[in-house]
Amino acid sequence: MTKIVSWNVNSIRVRLPHLIELSKNVKPDVIMLQETKSTDDNFPNDEIERLGYKIIKKGQKSYNGVAILSKLEMELLTDRLPGDNNDEQARYLEVIIKDKIPFQVASIYLPNGNPIDTDKFPYKLDWMRRLKKHVKKKIEEHETIIFGGDYNIIPSSEDAIDINKWKNDALHHPESIKLYREIVNQGLSDILRVFNSKSYEFTYWDYSRGSWEKDNGLRIDHFLASPSAVDRIYDCQIEKKFRGLERPSDHVPIWFDIK
Repeated sequence: MTKIVSWNVNSIRVRLPHLIELSKNVKPDVIMLQETKSTDDNFPNDEIERLGYKIIKKGQKSYNGVAILSKLEMELLTDRLPGDNNDEQARYLEVIIKDKIPFQVASIYLPNGNPIDTDKFPYKLDWMRRLKKHVKKKIEEHETIIFGGDYNIIPSSEDAIDINKWKNDALHHPESIKLYREIVNQGLSDILRVFNSKSYEFTYWDYSRGSWEKDNGLRIDHFLASPSAVDRIYDCQIEKKFRGLERPSDHVPIWFDIK
C-alpha cells in the first residue's frame, strides 16, 4: 500500500513541527500540501529532505503555495491549472508518482471566492470551469489520477452543522455547488464518501468563535478520484487530532491508501 496525505498547512514554516510529527506517526509516502505561504527559496527543503522526501513546489510570497512531497520517484506534469496563462497564483501542482503501478496526483488550493460581491467570486468560478475542462480531459484519457486538496467547497448539508448559514457564502453558493457537481459528475468519486457515510466529519475549524471546542467545523478538503484510481483505493481517513495541537493549522490532514 502507498499512503497519500493532503493537508492545508496554513504556512509550512509555522507548521513544520506538525509536518514532522505527521511523517513519523502517519507515515505517508506522498504528501500534498496547500497554502504553504512560502516562496520557493524560503521553503524548508533541508528539513523535509531529512525526512526522506523529494520535493516539487510552486510557491508565492505570503499567500497560496502548493507542494508535493514524495518518498517515491515523481515527475512534474504541470505547475499551473491549464486555461489561463495570465493566472500567476500558485494553486495547482500535478505530478506522476512512479509507484509499481504509476498514478497521478494533483494538489489543489481552490480559491475561496469571498466576498461574493468582489472579483474574488468570479475568479473562483472561472478557476472551477478551468478545472472542469481539465478533469474532462483526464477522464477521456483514462488517467489514474486523484485531485486532492482544499477545495473551499462545502458539498452538502452533511458537511456543515447548519448548511443554511452558508447559502450566500462562496463555499456553498448555488453557482459554486453547481460547478463542483459538474466537475464530480464527469466521473470522479469523493473518496471519503466511498469509505465513510457518517455526517459531520470535518476537515476545517475556524480559529474564531470556539469552532474547534464546539466541533462546529466544515468538510472542505477532498480527494476526488478517477474511476481507475477508485478501483485501487482501500481506505480514507481524517486525522482530526492535528487540530488540537499547539499552534495548529485550521485544517487537518486527510489520507487514503492506494494499491
